[in-house]
This record gives sequence, structure tokens and C-alpha cells, in this order.
Amino acid sequence: MRFGIVVFPGSNCDADCYHVIDQVLGQPVEYIWHQEKSVRGFDALIIPGGFSYGDYLRTGAIARFSPVMQEVIEFAHRGGLVIGICNGFQILLEAGLLPGAMLRNDSLQFRCGPVNLRVKTRDSAFTRCFEPDEVITLPIAHGEGNYYCDDETLKELIEFDQIALTYCDERGEETPLSNPNGSTANIAGILNRGRNVLGMMPHPERMAEKLLGGEDGLRVFASMLRCFEEGCS
Repeated sequence: MRFGIVVFPGSNCDADCYHVIDQVLGQPVEYIWHQEKSVRGFDALIIPGGFSYGDYLRTGAIARFSPVMQEVIEFAHRGGLVIGICNGFQILLEAGLLPGAMLRNDSLQFRCGPVNLRVKTRDSAFTRCFEPDEVITLPIAHGEGNYYCDDETLKELIEFDQIALTYCDERGEETPLSNPNGSTANIAGILNRGRNVLGMMPHPERMAEKLLGGEDGLRVFASMLRCFEEGCS
């Protein structure tokens, strides 16, 4: 399975993702510079975290217009697997591949540290290596992770099982105290209707080896590999 990691000016988690795919998952991987106009030959795309274009105007707002993004959009529309992590999630929202918007954390503070997450669905290319309602731990690092959508969009996300991950406590309860940024319905990650695009604020690449404190994040990428090997999308 060949992964491509899209790199923008200001990306800073691209090397972490590369290491996990190459050294831990053991799959071919290449960087894709934001000015590229083709993603041909890749089986999955990773939009990594960072501060693309310095987060000017709005997080992800400028990166969305990079030449490569039209190719990413078309790739996703063809059923290709796309995962956006942190700033990558913000870019996917700006590109219209996922519904909703991202706001400043309700604390107006940068939040950095491990959080508990509840896996809300196993029915996706990104979560099939988890159990339904399993509680996992991944780190966050963001100042604009407050996911927002209107009531109608939230209703549709629930109806079509598009909420992939929520912030929770150790028992899996989605409480206000377990929500690090004020996100609507404690949402930490969502899927598109086709279930081949995932946006998530936590960083799976930073929790993919025992050396880093756990391997919960590795299972996100392992799920993508399993999906590819089983011929699903």
C-alpha cells in the first residue's frame, strides 16, 4: 500500500507520519509537495498536522487553495482513502470534504497533552482495528480544535454514523470536563458520508510505538492497511 503525505509550508508533523508508515507499519511512503498537480499512484493520502501558511486568515484557509488540493478532492471523490490530522482536519473542512468548521478552543488556550477518546464506529477504513465504544488514548496539540456544526449537520452526522471519535473520560463518558476545546458533542473526529475521508484533531502518529507511551494510534494506520488488503474503500 503506497501512502502519500501532503506537505505545505508550515507543516511540522509530516516527518512523524513518514516514520510511522515507513518504519513501524512497513509500507511505501512519499512526500507530496503542495505545488504538485498529481497524486497518481498513491493508495492513501495523509494531510498532516502543523501550521500551514502560519495559520493566517484561518486555520487551513490558505492551504485549501494549494494546487495539490484539487487533486486531493478528486482522489477522495473517487473513493481514495484520505486522513487529515489536526491542521489536516482543518484543511479538509475548508476544502469542503467534511462538514462543519473549526473554532478557537473555548479556553482560548493552546491545549497539549493526552486525551481519552471513545471509538464511536468500527464501520470505516480508519477504525476497523478497534472495538465499538473502545476507549483509547491519543495526544492533542492545538489552539483551534473546537469543532462546530449546526444542529442539522449534527443530526446528519449521528444519523449516518459519521462521528468516528469523541472526547471522553476513562470510563468512556462524554462529559464537559473531558472535552478539551468545547467541541460540539465532544467530537474529536468525523467521517464523510462515503466513509473514506477522516478528519481528527488528536495525533495518532504520536502514539504509534510503545516507546512513545502506547500504540493506539498505530491502529488507525493499520486499519487503513487492512482495508486496502481486503479490497474495501
